[in-house]
Amino acid sequence: MNKRIGISVGVAAVVITSFTWSPPWFGHQVDYNTDVKPILNKHCLSCHGGVKKAGNVSFLFEHELVQPGKSGKIPVVRGDADASELIRRIQSHDPEEKMPKKGTPLNEEEVDILKQWINEGANWETHWAYKRIEEPTIPSLRSIRNGFGLLNTRDLNWVKNEIDHFVVEKLTGKGLSFSPEASRATLIRRVSLDLTGLPPTEAEVRNFERDTSDLAYETVVDRLLQSPAYGERWTAMWMDLARYADTKGYESDGGRTMWPYRDYVIKSFNQDKPFDRFTIEQLAGDLLTNDKGGFPTEENLIATGFHRNTMTNNEGGTNDEEFRVAAQIDRVNTTWEVWQGTTFACVQCHSHPYDPIPHEDYYKYMAYFNNSRDEDLWDEWPKLRFYKGEDSARVERIKQWISQYDPGQLVEKTQFMRVLEPKINAHSFIKGDASTALLISYYGVKDKGNARILPVTLSGTGSVVLNLTTKAKNAVLTLYLDKLNGPVLTTFNVPDRDTVLIAPITPVRGKHDIYLSLKSTASPEEWVRINWISFQKPLPGAGQPNYAKVVADYAGTLTRPAESMPVIWEGKGDFARKTHVFVRGNWMVKGAEVRPDVPKLLAPIPSNYPKNRLGLAKWIVSRDNALTARVIVNRFWEQLFGRGIVETLEDFGSQGNEPSHQALLDWLAVQFMEQDHWQVKKLLRRMVLSATYRQRSETTREKTEKDPYNRWLSRGPRVRLSAEQVRDQALACSELLSRKQYGPSVMPPQPDKIWQSPYSGESWITSTGEDRYRRAIYTYWKRTAPYPSMTTFDAPSREFCQSRRIATNTPLQALVTLNDPVYLEAAEKLASTMQRRGKTPAQQLWEGYRMLTFQPIGSRKLKVLLATYTDALSTFKASPSEVTNILRYGSEKSPELAALTVSANVLLNLDKVVTKE
Repeated sequence: MNKRIGISVGVAAVVITSFTWSPPWFGHQVDYNTDVKPILNKHCLSCHGGVKKAGNVSFLFEHELVQPGKSGKIPVVRGDADASELIRRIQSHDPEEKMPKKGTPLNEEEVDILKQWINEGANWETHWAYKRIEEPTIPSLRSIRNGFGLLNTRDLNWVKNEIDHFVVEKLTGKGLSFSPEASRATLIRRVSLDLTGLPPTEAEVRNFERDTSDLAYETVVDRLLQSPAYGERWTAMWMDLARYADTKGYESDGGRTMWPYRDYVIKSFNQDKPFDRFTIEQLAGDLLTNDKGGFPTEENLIATGFHRNTMTNNEGGTNDEEFRVAAQIDRVNTTWEVWQGTTFACVQCHSHPYDPIPHEDYYKYMAYFNNSRDEDLWDEWPKLRFYKGEDSARVERIKQWISQYDPGQLVEKTQFMRVLEPKINAHSFIKGDASTALLISYYGVKDKGNARILPVTLSGTGSVVLNLTTKAKNAVLTLYLDKLNGPVLTTFNVPDRDTVLIAPITPVRGKHDIYLSLKSTASPEEWVRINWISFQKPLPGAGQPNYAKVVADYAGTLTRPAESMPVIWEGKGDFARKTHVFVRGNWMVKGAEVRPDVPKLLAPIPSNYPKNRLGLAKWIVSRDNALTARVIVNRFWEQLFGRGIVETLEDFGSQGNEPSHQALLDWLAVQFMEQDHWQVKKLLRRMVLSATYRQRSETTREKTEKDPYNRWLSRGPRVRLSAEQVRDQALACSELLSRKQYGPSVMPPQPDKIWQSPYSGESWITSTGEDRYRRAIYTYWKRTAPYPSMTTFDAPSREFCQSRRIATNTPLQALVTLNDPVYLEAAEKLASTMQRRGKTPAQQLWEGYRMLTFQPIGSRKLKVLLATYTDALSTFKASPSEVTNILRYGSEKSPELAALTVSANVLLNLDKVVTKE
């Protein structure tokens, strides 16, 4: 009886399984995104999409599918494939009509898919990545198929958290299985390098191997997440996205101070600042007022350095407006690549060829950025000024004075002292007689020279602030209203030095042209250089004791040099710009004016959000935005596993790679927003605690054949370390690494004659002391000559945003680790430690291998290393003078240490050392 019941249950299970997992029983409905869109992208959209609309037919937007083309016929008649011009043209035998006209014809299967899709109603779907993220159901490991868990106890025992449920489901479907957990030494090295960018210490490995508690690994992860090195490791990733550099770029590539922004990112990661806040600060920190509603905090302004990492062109003869526009375009493209993972750049010239984003949407989006006050100036204003010592005390005295006599001016004057805005940059003056451009960005005028300043709103102003410099004696500058012989606004006696002048002007209402003229009879050939001009309210408290001193302090504060860094500042009023569509992407050919907005492809921006960068930034990290959380989660996943769930980190569109685990990606994105509240440490903790992450990286023949690139996560990650990690590991394992944090970028050793600066004559001055050994994140980054060893290991020049580094494996990399001065010094220091720890060469080499890999060395490898040591020792004993050529950094000079240094250098170059397993 029991046997019969068992058989009946088995038969019922088979029947239910058949109905549940065999779609052909019911027929298969065509899916637009999976089945149809790839065919249209491959065969049709090159002629009938965002770039071209041959015959006035496009398959990019849903409404265009059913509109008559130039011939008057409808491409797609929903429900009737035979009446659809698309199908007729595809099947036509007339070479003048057959589609695609010059491309590869569709095969029968593709034609059948299109026919079935049209007959089923030609249902249109939004690409998966652009749909709102809904939390997927976590796959159960207990179901009818596996006897409610009785048949897959191995799966149940393996999983550590929800991530593993998604992975097991996919592995099962692909006929694959997971791998056992990595050894403790391998696992702690892997997670240490992933979370901090540095290898563990020998003591940390030893303690982890001895800790038998269930929470041993979790304890290690929590310790690493609290390490100061954590922020430095993840900042290295973010610097590629932010295109961070210490120079301006283009051909002259002069230096700039941007390191406070790098330090801001390190601190933000270490503080586990919520990623939504991190985003808003970088995109719109200047629009965030402080707690009292006043001037933004220094931290928020420094954060806007993200979009001041754009390049500045200081080459003579360039058009400042052209390169200002180039910076805006770069900001739009970078914002889309970093947070939206979409190839938005092509929409600059035409509608997107594969995704439904029209051409004008690019410029609506650019309108959010177009009011930033930077104008490709040589001195890169606006910049945040950092006052110290007496200068800081002077600023506070001025603020106290203003608070006493007119608190309403406090924000305005604080703003001007910190960022020198709003002001009119002199390169925009319309030159008249005896005028020219000086040092690219300034207006120069001689005796009897003049210029026109574009219309300025003078209502509510009462003074003018002017920055100029000259060697001319007794020069007089006069400002006129509306015309050169109009009413005099004010007259300056120009000092023969670099200075800021402040003078009252005649009260005037409305918006007016301002004209200036110069009389310089004593020095008619000397130029007076004007840098900028600003019309402001006069300082309050006129007539009070010490008023003249306060005015002088204000002028002196603006005149004195101060450390500063470029930031974003929003232009308002006279400084707001109109944004137009650039016809075919040409900035000189203006089309229709547009207002700030986001593409209709995504959720609309809420009406109560401000129409500026702050509103845009809030929209980017809103729960309704389909892309941001997906894209960011995918970035962090790629850093840990070596491959994103969507491999094309920069392209989530229809031409990007399909996700390997879409449900997992969406689940992680929802958790990141709703449960983690955008805290990256919680996200990373969840990932590295998974059994998926802890797997051994060794593979089998079956897995290599079925899953050659580990797309389905059938084993642990095995990837080459990043450029920064290769260098930092060498310094750490040789006990040279400095843990000093923050501050100006440093110049560690590099080969001679790499750094050439023909314009400025600057040279690479190797840092001394511990700055020589600081982490790679602090290395000075010159765009036209990046640090060579890191470039060889695939680090970018950072002229533009780069989402991922495509790892290469070239002989140059081995030449770097074998010859670069950093690695030679590390090898010598490592050899000294090896020598102290072992009595024989074999023991010393065994120790060196263990110090780098935390694994015992095999006899075969040890034999090869001993042969290397023996050969080197013979060479050095035969030629003692060669010892000093290899031992350049320590005091000991012996053939034995020199031979061991060569061996240590080989160890640092081993694949197992420069790879994360």
